[in-house]
Amino acid sequence: MAIKSLSVRIDEVMLDKLHVVADYEGRSANSQILILVRDCIEKYEEKHGKIQIDRN
Repeated sequence: MAIKSLSVRIDEVMLDKLHVVADYEGRSANSQILILVRDCIEKYEEKHGKIQIDRN
């Protein structure tokens, strides 16, 4: 699996708060974002079914 980059525009206050949460959890901001995205996808799939990705 290839690792891709994603640029995100985020309000300064929200970014500062993200860093506080990530520090509390012992993670980098990047790792915290990945966990939040993973949790969001899992919640979506629980409600709507597994997302199928065609890699052809």
